Amino acid sequence: MKNLVLVGLGLALLTPVADAQQKLVPVKLQLKWFPQAQFAGFFVAQQKGFYKAEGLDVQLLPIGDQSPIQTVATGTADFGTTWITDLLTARQQGLPVVHIAQIFQKSGYTLVALKSSNITKVADFKGKRIGVWPSGNEYPAVALLKRNKLTSSLDSTVSRPDVQAVTYPFDPALVFPDKVDLVSAMTYNELDQIQGLGYDLGKLQVFRMPDLGVNLLEDLMFTTQRVLDEKNFRGSGLSGREVAARLVRASLKGWDYAVKNQPEAVSIVLPLCGNTCKGSGTRADAKGHQTWQMTEVAKLYNAGPTLKGMAGYLDPATYRANVKLLRDLGILKQDPVAAAVDYSVWEQATGKKAAR
Repeated sequence: MKNLVLVGLGLALLTPVADAQQKLVPVKLQLKWFPQAQFAGFFVAQQKGFYKAEGLDVQLLPIGDQSPIQTVATGTADFGTTWITDLLTARQQGLPVVHIAQIFQKSGYTLVALKSSNITKVADFKGKRIGVWPSGNEYPAVALLKRNKLTSSLDSTVSRPDVQAVTYPFDPALVFPDKVDLVSAMTYNELDQIQGLGYDLGKLQVFRMPDLGVNLLEDLMFTTQRVLDEKNFRGSGLSGREVAARLVRASLKGWDYAVKNQPEAVSIVLPLCGNTCKGSGTRADAKGHQTWQMTEVAKLYNAGPTLKGMAGYLDPATYRANVKLLRDLGILKQDPVAAAVDYSVWEQATGKKAAR
C-alpha cells in the first residue's frame, strides 16, 4: 500500500510537469519590415520547431514602414528587430529599450547613383538630391553626409543645405533616377530592385556605407527592461530574462540553419512574404528576388563575431565605434547608459562569455 501511495504521488507530481512542457509560452516578436528573407532565420526557427523546442510559441509580426520601437515599448510586442541607431536614439529619448543580440554584423546600407551621373565620391553629393527612408531609417545617410561636412534638408536649422533629401516609401521605382540623383538601397533588397528597372550593376555607382566609414549596425534583437525584469513572464513560471535567452538561442539556431541551407530557407520564406516577395521590372520574380536577398543577408550575418563562433554577439569595439560616430555627428548627445545593452541574455543563450 505504501508503494502504491508513493507511485500515485509520483504520478501526481509528474502530471503538472508534463502539462507545463506541453503548454508553450506565447511570445510576440516584432519584425522591422514585411515578411521576406531579411528575416529568414526567424522564419526557419519557427518552421523547424526551434522555438517550440525552447518551450516558446513565437508569433512573428510584420510592421511595414513604421518603427518597431513603438510596438515593443508600448507592450504590443515583447521583442523586436531594429537598427542600432534607431535603438540608441530611442533610448536617448527615454524609452527603456535594451539590445540583447546582434544578428547582422555588417551594414548593408548603400546609396546608389547612375554611373552616367559622374557621381564618383561623396564630395560629388553637393547640390544633389538623395532619396532616403522615414522613421529613423535615414540615419546612415545623415551620418555619411555629416561625416563629410555636408548639410542636408533633413536639418531644419540649415537654411541653404548642400543636399536635398527626398523621403520616399521604400520603392526606388517611385523616385530613381528621375526625382533623385542618389537613392538609398539595401544590398539585399532595393539594389536588386534597381537592377530590375533596367540598370544592371555595370551602370550603377554603389556607395557602400562600411567602405565609407559608416558601419552602423542594422538588424538586432531587442526588448524592454520591463520584459527582462518580469519574474513570471505571461504566467509561464519563467522570468523575462529566461524567455529572452530561449528566444535568442532558438533564433540564432534558425539563422545558422538558414545561412547553411539557403535554398531551403528561401522555400520557407516564399509562402509567407506575399507582395514583398518580388523584385521590380525585369527581375520581378519572387523566388529570384528572395534568393538574391538570402544570399546578401547571409553575408551580413557571416561577418565579424559570427566568423569567430560568436553569432549574435555585439562586438564591444564595434559598438563603441558606432556610439562615437553618432556622438561626433550630434545624433547622440551623450553616451548611452550601460543598460542599453544586456550581454547577459546572449551569455545565457549561448553559454559563452562576453568580453565587455
